[in-house]
Amino acid sequence: MSLTETSLPIKQRNLTNQQTSVQMRNAEYVGLEDDASPKYDNFKKVSIIPLVFLIFYEVSGGPFGVEDTVQAAGPLLALLGFLLFPFIWSIPEALITAEMGTMFPENGGYVVWVSSALGPYWGFQQGWMKWLSGVIDNALYPVLFLDYLKSAIPGLEGGLPRIIAVLALTLALTYMNYRGLTIVGWVAVLLGVFSILPFVVMGLVAIPELEPSRWFVIDLHNVNWGYFVPLLVGTGAIPLDREMWVDGYFADIAKILGGIWLRSWIQGASALSNMGMFVAEMSSDSFQLLGMAERGMLPDFFAKRSRYGTPLTGILFSASGVILLSWLSFQEIVAAENFLYCFGMIMEFIAFVKLRMRYPAASRPYMIPVGTTGAILMCIPPTLLICVVLALASFKVMVISLLAVMIGLVMQPCLLYAEKKRWLRFSMSSDLPDFHSAYHGDTESGKQ
Repeated sequence: MSLTETSLPIKQRNLTNQQTSVQMRNAEYVGLEDDASPKYDNFKKVSIIPLVFLIFYEVSGGPFGVEDTVQAAGPLLALLGFLLFPFIWSIPEALITAEMGTMFPENGGYVVWVSSALGPYWGFQQGWMKWLSGVIDNALYPVLFLDYLKSAIPGLEGGLPRIIAVLALTLALTYMNYRGLTIVGWVAVLLGVFSILPFVVMGLVAIPELEPSRWFVIDLHNVNWGYFVPLLVGTGAIPLDREMWVDGYFADIAKILGGIWLRSWIQGASALSNMGMFVAEMSSDSFQLLGMAERGMLPDFFAKRSRYGTPLTGILFSASGVILLSWLSFQEIVAAENFLYCFGMIMEFIAFVKLRMRYPAASRPYMIPVGTTGAILMCIPPTLLICVVLALASFKVMVISLLAVMIGLVMQPCLLYAEKKRWLRFSMSSDLPDFHSAYHGDTESGKQ
């Protein structure tokens, strides 16, 4: 989930005569202007620079881990993949997030988008799949962090010391999230600068060694197409040996170009980048659970905030999931995370197009300057890419991921039953409009 969706404060519906409301049928949002909800006044807001770095860690975290693409496809296809990928995936997703995020300024983010278009049942499924994929994703980062350190500290390679280190690192980063988005944001800034700078230095050092002809090496008979869509200095500045391009090879390139000091910097940046991605992902996941509770999709205790304004229960649940999943193998974690994430993205695209078709006149503080046809066409390339990713998944990953999806399909009715029996308490925040009655009231009863 984008941090632009999760960190925005929710405004109360009835504040003062100075409110600026966003109308969609009978639903009202209070504009994100000067009037803030009194109960959120004491919570510090994230400023623009920390927010930028939080988004950076949410969607990227740096070039670490992309070395396998050169081994799998060669320099030319790897570079073309990174050049084309933003137009196929990143730009459409960013534009959709901007439009929908300003249309629904809530903590629930894409859960609210899907719920408004497809109903609360599918909104819950969206929340379940995206939260689970985020937790699975986060389970990787403490493990990867320790993998970078084990060469210096061999005891971290396995056994009890590694288990203790994983738990300690997870607890430390979880506490950072508990203390608030302001701290998380500035930590992300520091980690981001430290992680990006060595590649700037390596790029400058590599200029005299560049041989552009190396970028155009291609061998279509020896391409692992499962890595096609996921590198300029490394491939152009040193002789090509595809077998050497594995995780961590950037550090070896740094040593060749700049010496041991640059290699150490790259290794340290790689390790710390995992910390940045962890805190950004956990912030997103925990605020998503809070947003779902504010919409009555999860029990009330998920809406509980700490004295720092952070979603206490959401953080605890996300941290528990990370600890439970951190013992799985790296490859299976990544594949399962991608599978669930792709399902969620398909529902986002459907919700975006459906809301454009059903409510074209609804107020959108930011609106992509295309019509309905343009909105549909914009979603086709990333959807085709998703289909490729799903088709390339192994049978084992498909089975595990589909079982996870089925758990969500059953969980939502079970929660409704628990609410009916009053085993758990659910309630919708009074600060939020009821988009279901507002959007669908005409077709259900005509009582508007």
